[in-house]
Amino acid sequence: MAATRLIPMHVGKGRSLEKSLKAKIEYAMNPDKTHGGTLVSSYGCQRETASEEFVFAKSRYEQKTGKEIDGDIIAYQIRQSFKPGEITPEDANRIGYETAMRFTHGNHAFIVATHTDRAHIHNHIVFNSTSINCKRKFKNFYMSAFVLQKISDLLCLENGLSVIRPRPYSEREKRTTYPKYNGFRDEIREAIGIVLGKRPEDFNALLLELQRQGYEVKRGKHVAVRGKGQKRFIRFRSLGDGFTEADLRSKLEGVSHETAEKHKQPSYMDRDFDLLINLQDVIAKGKGPGYELWAKKYNVKNVMKAILFFQEQGLRSYAELSERAEGSAKRFNELDKTIKASEKRLDEISKLRNHIINYYKTRDIYTEYRKSGYSKKFFAEHKDDILKHKAAKDAFDNLGTKKLPTIKELDAEFQEVLAKKRSAYSEYRDAKDNMTKYQIAKYDIDRILGITESPEQNKSKQQESSR
Repeated sequence: MAATRLIPMHVGKGRSLEKSLKAKIEYAMNPDKTHGGTLVSSYGCQRETASEEFVFAKSRYEQKTGKEIDGDIIAYQIRQSFKPGEITPEDANRIGYETAMRFTHGNHAFIVATHTDRAHIHNHIVFNSTSINCKRKFKNFYMSAFVLQKISDLLCLENGLSVIRPRPYSEREKRTTYPKYNGFRDEIREAIGIVLGKRPEDFNALLLELQRQGYEVKRGKHVAVRGKGQKRFIRFRSLGDGFTEADLRSKLEGVSHETAEKHKQPSYMDRDFDLLINLQDVIAKGKGPGYELWAKKYNVKNVMKAILFFQEQGLRSYAELSERAEGSAKRFNELDKTIKASEKRLDEISKLRNHIINYYKTRDIYTEYRKSGYSKKFFAEHKDDILKHKAAKDAFDNLGTKKLPTIKELDAEFQEVLAKKRSAYSEYRDAKDNMTKYQIAKYDIDRILGITESPEQNKSKQQESSR
């Protein structure tokens, strides 16, 4: 009995084609898993140089056909696992070799490595996606896994082995309960619930606490967050009732920012207010019988970190702190926009460059097509070139310009935009870290100075102190 699986193999992240093939084939032929390499066989290549021969076949394919290899499938792997105790390693390797021969019809080079490091003996069959004659590529056709299983079952029966009996629907185990699916929005709502349990002072405090949990916050007209594994930002407005920005502001502050009352200029905005000196006075006043409660409320450790940060940055006034926090956020947003605009322009230049090249390559064929009276027969013979020419013309029309840039001009602009993007990206991470540090420091200082408290909270505190 053998269970099979057909797996397309891709180029590994951060690796070249050669390194990816070598790593996958070396894993299959691992001497520790194949009795010192004795359980490895090959067809159409030498097992010692299989990866190099696979790569060479792909380069020959491009030379012979003039086509570039589309996609990133570099090889295919067949996993063939046998029932424990039913077969010897030597027979398993022989059956794996025959399976690969029948499945590929001998048109693709492959290696068969039999692993014995598990309770069940299993084969790793790796065959090149490019044919031996370097003229075709293997196409993973519909129901290919079913065909592979049938070939394996037939070979098992020929060698006196059992096969997996298909189970009728009535005999299969059926799932009656399904696990609850938690999407990104569910995770964000859970994170907000945890933050709300800490009783943040206001909406800004909630956002900073989400940042501490690893979320990236994008401020603007619609505030959005992005966590680990998310490709895009998710707006608060899409989180549902009770989790929109307006609902959270209402919960935390009681009133919207648009209708909030204007206050007189507080003492921390005075010119003679020194952040380093006055903050230490504020902390010293807190030291008394209730200091432990006070320290827990204001998180003095964070405030001390903020004070050290002010010393390093030479900050003395609250206005300067606010200005730098705002400036760092503005600079980060500018760099972010520059990088995105550069990436968009690079993509436009690449597409336009391809259209110009295709246009000049297919111009003569399209002229003959017009002279033929748009013959259907001529179109069928030169379909790809004609469609490329039409696509290029459509792109030029959408461009809205009479004179097209030259390839040389496009290459020069591409290098210029690429240099601009690299320059912005070199500063991007530092700007992001700088913005985060200033925002967290400002948040901690705002809490210690009571800036985030509403008038109603101050009034209630005064009433409690007068009792």
